[in-house]
Amino acid sequence: MNVLICGPTGVGKSFLAAALAHAACRADFSVRCFRLPRLIDELARHTALHKRSMFFRQLAKADLLVLDDFGLAPLTDTVGRDLLEIIDDRYDRRATLITSQLPLDQWHAYLGDRTVADAILDRLVHNAYKLALKGDSMRKARSTATWFTHRQPLTGGSNRYTVHIVSQSFNPSAHHA
Repeated sequence: MNVLICGPTGVGKSFLAAALAHAACRADFSVRCFRLPRLIDELARHTALHKRSMFFRQLAKADLLVLDDFGLAPLTDTVGRDLLEIIDDRYDRRATLITSQLPLDQWHAYLGDRTVADAILDRLVHNAYKLALKGDSMRKARSTATWFTHRQPLTGGSNRYTVHIVSQSFNPSAHHA
């Protein structure tokens, strides 16, 4: 079974993926996690070291493969074919979890090559749980940070201190020139 999690920035896609990966680890399943840009770097590194086949076998053996941030940067044809190899090696054998800001109906266009896109999506989508998250950014909600600023004695020479708590809201539009 696969899990495909889509939604806008900050709604908790990566958080949910990490929680599921953590639960899988606690249940004694093997898990490999990559942000897609880092997976692409690893593919290039293993190709340069002539260890690409070994890397593909390692990815195929993991009970759960998490690919985070799918769709952030364009894929080359070579990376698209490598991604097909990875997904095909895992098809109907192991679970794959993918997070993306792109809605599922835009994945085909993102993958580029129609034949490769058809093959990847055929292996991923038909046996997947599809989660479309909606809502405001959790980061935005947490941007009201609270921290300790300084300590000041209550009375001269005393060891008791007053803690000043400062809240600060970050408004990104206020910081653009």
